Amino acid sequence: MTRFLSSSAVVFCLAAAPWLVSAPQRTPSARPKSAGTQEAPKGEASPAARSPALYEIGPMDVLDISVWKEPDVSRSVTVRPDGKISLPLLNDIQAAGFTPMDLAAAIRQKLRTFLTDPQVTVTVTTVNSQRVYVIGEVSRPGTLTLLPGMTVLQALASAGGLSQFANQKKIYVLRTGPEGKEVRHPFNYKEAIRGSLGQDITLRPGDTIVVP
Repeated sequence: MTRFLSSSAVVFCLAAAPWLVSAPQRTPSARPKSAGTQEAPKGEASPAARSPALYEIGPMDVLDISVWKEPDVSRSVTVRPDGKISLPLLNDIQAAGFTPMDLAAAIRQKLRTFLTDPQVTVTVTTVNSQRVYVIGEVSRPGTLTLLPGMTVLQALASAGGLSQFANQKKIYVLRTGPEGKEVRHPFNYKEAIRGSLGQDITLRPGDTIVVP
């Protein structure tokens, strides 16, 4: 393979989203399997009004990995259910949980064993991991594509709104916590539509809205 000596910033773009993000490399935390469900502790920071500032790659996302002047390494890959991708020379690499910038930096660092200052571009060409679920007393229960900053109210609207039998005060968001436990975050529909501060919850990938 051709070796080259150039240093440039790692660049990436999201074909599925128009925003640009960058961050220092960080290692994603592993999430063990669910070990039960519990209520969110009173002292825990509310998930309301929190939106991920950076896009995190998830399982089944399709990525275009481009290494400048190295076509044998460059390719399109799908993130496996275990969160990893496979590349020539590098074998398996963790991708899920990284931002595109982080993943590009990680690949660049590993390729330095074989190339001199490789320039790497990571593009998310298809977003398949950003999903939330709405079940229960709504007009159209099912799966929704999670848009940036989407809240419970917006998701309920996308699901056609509540049915006449919905318990508006007992809705909750079921979310897998850092230790793998499913945590319930209560959501009061009546308070939310009145503009109650902190009531409308910003959703995360994999959240399930339950409308009893």
